[in-house]
Amino acid sequence: MVLHFEIWALVIALLLALQHPVLVNSQNLTCNSDDFAGLNGFINGLESPIDGWSTANSSCCDWVGVKCDPSSGRVVKLELPKKRLTGNLTDSLFNLVHLQTLNLSHNFLKGPLPVSVFHLPNLQFLDLSSNEIIGDLPVSINLPALQELDISDNSFTGFLPSGLCVNSTEISYLRLAVNNFTGNIPPQFGDCSFLEHLCVASNFLTGDIPEFLFRLPKLRELALQDNGFTTITGFGNSSRSNRLVRLDVSSNRLSGSIPDVFLDFPNLSYFAAQSNRLSGVIPPSLSSSPAISSLNLRNNSLGGLIDFDCLKMVNLTSLDLGTNNFSGTIPEKLASCRKLKALNLARNRLRGQIPESFKNFESLSYLSLSNCSFINLSSSLKILQHCPNLTVLVLTMNFHTEQLPSDDDLQFKSLKALVIANCRLTGSVPLWLNGLTDLQLLDLSWNELTGTIPAFLGDFKSLFYLDLSNNSLSGEIPKNLTELPSLISRDISLQEPAPDFPFFTKRNSSGSRLILRYNQIMSFPPSIDLSSNLLTGPIWPEFGILKKLHVLDLKHNNLSGTIPSSLSGMRSIETLDLSYNSLTGTIPPSLVNLSFLSKFSVAFNNLSGSVPNGGQFPTFANSSYEGNRGLCTGGRAVYPCERTTLPELTPRKTKKNIGKVVGMAIGICFGTLILLGLVFMVVVRSTGRQEVDPEIEDSYNDDDKNDEFESQVVLFNSSSEWLSIDDVLKSTNSFDQSNIIGCGGFGLVFKATLPGNQKVAIKKLSGDCGQVDREFQAEVETLSRAQHPNLVLLQGYCKYKKERLLIYSFMENGSLDYWLHEKSDGRSTLDWTARLHIAQGAIRGLAYLHQSCEPHILHRDIKSSNILLDENFEAHLADFGLARLILPYDTHVTTDLVGTLGYIPPEYGQASVASYKGDVYSFGVVLLELLTGKRPMDMCKPKGGRDLISWVIQMKTEKRENEVIDSFIFNKEHASEMLSVLEIAFACLKESPKLRPTTQDLLSWLDNVGGLETS
Repeated sequence: MVLHFEIWALVIALLLALQHPVLVNSQNLTCNSDDFAGLNGFINGLESPIDGWSTANSSCCDWVGVKCDPSSGRVVKLELPKKRLTGNLTDSLFNLVHLQTLNLSHNFLKGPLPVSVFHLPNLQFLDLSSNEIIGDLPVSINLPALQELDISDNSFTGFLPSGLCVNSTEISYLRLAVNNFTGNIPPQFGDCSFLEHLCVASNFLTGDIPEFLFRLPKLRELALQDNGFTTITGFGNSSRSNRLVRLDVSSNRLSGSIPDVFLDFPNLSYFAAQSNRLSGVIPPSLSSSPAISSLNLRNNSLGGLIDFDCLKMVNLTSLDLGTNNFSGTIPEKLASCRKLKALNLARNRLRGQIPESFKNFESLSYLSLSNCSFINLSSSLKILQHCPNLTVLVLTMNFHTEQLPSDDDLQFKSLKALVIANCRLTGSVPLWLNGLTDLQLLDLSWNELTGTIPAFLGDFKSLFYLDLSNNSLSGEIPKNLTELPSLISRDISLQEPAPDFPFFTKRNSSGSRLILRYNQIMSFPPSIDLSSNLLTGPIWPEFGILKKLHVLDLKHNNLSGTIPSSLSGMRSIETLDLSYNSLTGTIPPSLVNLSFLSKFSVAFNNLSGSVPNGGQFPTFANSSYEGNRGLCTGGRAVYPCERTTLPELTPRKTKKNIGKVVGMAIGICFGTLILLGLVFMVVVRSTGRQEVDPEIEDSYNDDDKNDEFESQVVLFNSSSEWLSIDDVLKSTNSFDQSNIIGCGGFGLVFKATLPGNQKVAIKKLSGDCGQVDREFQAEVETLSRAQHPNLVLLQGYCKYKKERLLIYSFMENGSLDYWLHEKSDGRSTLDWTARLHIAQGAIRGLAYLHQSCEPHILHRDIKSSNILLDENFEAHLADFGLARLILPYDTHVTTDLVGTLGYIPPEYGQASVASYKGDVYSFGVVLLELLTGKRPMDMCKPKGGRDLISWVIQMKTEKRENEVIDSFIFNKEHASEMLSVLEIAFACLKESPKLRPTTQDLLSWLDNVGGLETS
């Protein structure tokens, strides 16, 4: 028996050895004349030749990407992906009648697709994805041998081809995603009996999701997200033999109830239906499905009781029911879902207590129950402490007016983030927190806690975010808060993967009503926020050793003493707010060394002397210094240093009398100021703790009798003949906080719909505009002439009272920063082709500003949050040129030096002026973001990984470039393109500005990825 096996093995080996030379030698065959004519016609349609092709050589079987059948000599494969091909496809491909595989994906082919491509009788695999092909597909597609078709990421229009499965009966893989198809899914798709994968995501399809799709006997993956489907009634009456594993119908317009048909899908493990308009209850067949592992129904109008049969749902690991209308209590049996790792029930109408059974959640890692009406916090914590793997616990806006438990026996061994904010809890900061040795984030803000801040908080080795603001805590700031290792140098890291839903919603620290959403702990900036309490004592000089701290907020307390000059050691600080205290002395000149400081306030203290006149200080508004009668700020601010002295007294007055008069005047003024100050502090403290921030109250309703100028709305190149200020106010609901869609250094951005249903974004400029009306108008009109497809166009402006408003085109998909770092599925949605396209669009816009626009414009703040995406994910640069509209001391973005931490060129720290090469450096950081999916600065990464640039350079030094690429996009097929873009990024990030490329160089390189020559 063994001998027979060896003989057969030898025979097989000989056959394989003989076969391989035959395949190689077959490539020396002379081309069939029809095939040669077809390939010759194909290359004639291109705008540039293909390397390795020569029409003078009739042996086309030797050409790159061409494979011939060794027996017949006919062309059977044409594979030229990622060859940077440009031009149009021609009908000559019809000559390749023996062609089995055609792969021209990831090129720049354009124009309509010739009908002849759909009449190749032997074609089995057709991949034209990631090109720029336009036009409609033919109704009749005659490809009887077709098995796989991918035309995703193009610009096809019209209806889906109804005849596809009529003639291509064996097709198993069909991707039509990211196009502009409209209409319904044709009923003929129900004839695709061999179809296993169907993706029509990100189109403009409407109508019903048809029943016949769910009766396809071999279908395993169905992706219908990001369309306009309205009903899911066709989901029912399907065969029990259905093999469907993944179903995504998220981000549509589905309404009505979810059909109770999930027993017909015994293999369905992933079901996503978030961001629709679904109502009713969760059907029993879904809430008891044994195969489901991930269920996302967030952001709908589902209601009723939460009722899951976890004895059957043995594979459920992720459950997101957030932002719905579920009511009642959490059922005890939910804890029987033993494999559940992530649970989000936030923003529902749930009440009652957290069930006792939750202590049986052995795998639970993330739990968010915020914005409900739960009671009995003490019991809840005693129960949840038994979850051994609980990492993140968010209980915000529950347990109203209860007492924060002080039980010493509470223990959470694995907890890294604890958020119990905005509950109006009484009591004190409990001692049991001392046992949370792995704590990284603690938020007990917006409660009514009293007592002192416990010193043990400074002993946490990993704590980098502490928010105890808006309480009534007293005493001194514990000195050992200045010794938090993670804010000095210690590296911390989250090992757990982030959940697929937002656990955190956080009020923006800038004072606006903008709500920030975070999917993971590492998104939070390293912060200490002790504002709006009753703290006394000094600001410790040792705060200066916290080199990694980004935010220090101590406003609205009773702190005294001087501002330590050692605070200049906080090298990463972006926000330093010491306002509304009782500080004395001067502002230390050493603070000019805080290069990243973007928000600074010492308002309403007892400071004196001159404001430093270097670093970022010339960029801060007058409001940063007001309320300090002894403080002077040169010749430009509220209290100039060159003040008028008291009138000279008559000669009869002696020096002693003068002293008495001055003393009495000072005494009276000082007493009056103290009285007014006490009244002011009472008013401020009573209003400063309100949930609705008063700082952004509508200023447009005030009756200003001293208007500097007449209200005026000017639109550029608009079909609207006239627009009134009332139209602007109405379109934003008088600039109500619910319309805020962004917040930046230049002010808040509001979404608005003007008459005629025109969507726009209106930016309300912060600070004082330095020009008079005529200058402001001239500057705005200059910016309006910057017209390019990759810029956010300035459509008009409005002057109302003392406010200046800019009207921009509305970008449907928000910012690149949102998709890369905030949106739960953003990184997976932006594949490599999309990211490269965004980079190419952004550099086109920047090159226009630098070289074509008259006058040329420096951007000064290139970053991912200033790259906005329209409905087709085209990139548009925002906020260009705005520094020219604002006085340098009224915004942290100056006319010379600007930037955001992580994007700022190294030369900007040497008192240089902003430059075109500085914009290039910042663009290089954006390229790294696109490649890695990581933020430029991340405090939660291991050593060397906090600073993205340093980490990537180190990985390159170690020859590990492949490892820096985002796992969501990395594959061997695109590896060379990604590494080429990485080299382009390195060129942008060179230390010397002179060695960096121009934007024109970058435009050429990115349009021809892979053509960069590095030195």
